[in-house]
Amino acid sequence: MLGIPHYETDNFVWERGEVQRKFPPETRDRLLREAVGTESWIIEGVHHKWGQESFERADVIFIISPNRLVRDVRILRRFVRTRLGLERANYKQSFRNLRMMLLEWNKGFDRVSMNEIMGLTQPYASKRVIVKKNVEIVRYIQNNG
Repeated sequence: MLGIPHYETDNFVWERGEVQRKFPPETRDRLLREAVGTESWIIEGVHHKWGQESFERADVIFIISPNRLVRDVRILRRFVRTRLGLERANYKQSFRNLRMMLLEWNKGFDRVSMNEIMGLTQPYASKRVIVKKNVEIVRYIQNNG
């Protein structure tokens, strides 16, 4: 994207390989520091509780907030794709996990996680942009270059 290094927060959290396991917090934090220490970067993901340094150093903080139904469809699609082996997952996709994602995580996201995200980014509110769709980010970048 735009020739800028792009990181997903999962890459800071998960060691990818034959066996997938979580990095210790020290490794995760070091990887994040290395990324934000470069001149240009994009970090994407929902791991917000430990990303404070990236919020501080960012030029723009995009918060993508699609409606709950869109998130439900995406969760279902990912579940089906991983169960069919078309997509990798960090954990075993089970119906129990699907239920948890739909009824607990997604249901509580707007009420709990979004409030946390807004609170953590409040010191940087002047560079915070809330959008519903990725295309709005592209439009913002084109207009604000």
